[in-house]
Amino acid sequence: MAKEKTVKFKRRQYFINRKFQTGFILKFLLVLVFGAILSVIITMLTTGETLTSSFEGSRLVIEKTSLAILPSVIFTNMITTTVIGILAVVVTLLASHKIAGPMFRFERDLEEISQGDLKKHIHIRTSDQFGSVAESLNEMVESLNGRLCEIKQDLERVSEAASIQKLPQVFLDDLEECRRKIDSKFKL
Repeated sequence: MAKEKTVKFKRRQYFINRKFQTGFILKFLLVLVFGAILSVIITMLTTGETLTSSFEGSRLVIEKTSLAILPSVIFTNMITTTVIGILAVVVTLLASHKIAGPMFRFERDLEEISQGDLKKHIHIRTSDQFGSVAESLNEMVESLNGRLCEIKQDLERVSEAASIQKLPQVFLDDLEECRRKIDSKFKL
């Protein structure tokens, strides 16, 4: 089996499967927000028993450390979560794109194969996931194509032998009908 030249595809659309990719990104962002909330809670719990002194104007104020730093911790976590969230959306969109794109192509190509196109070859970008799955599917389709071609050739040989031996026309018609069914249902 000769290796076919790898076709380079450049996707122009990053939302291939909008529902899957949006859900993937939202779950990732939910984990990020949960991490930020957990960070605030842990900070408050670990500083709850300590006191902090600070000057407000000219007065000395002594208060619980957790209450003194709460605004700063929340503000810092909001900024960090926003920046990391934006980066996470971009990274997860690109990562999910590498999954959704090949799956979209698989669905489309497998539909054609299920319709009988045994000449179909599944092409995906080399940088996408599922390269080995595509290769295995291509080998399977090629194998089915080869087996059906052998059956078709056997039918033609039997048909030729039957016509030489002057077998009944009904038998020859049945052989021809089998060959026509293969030709009408499959692209070999």
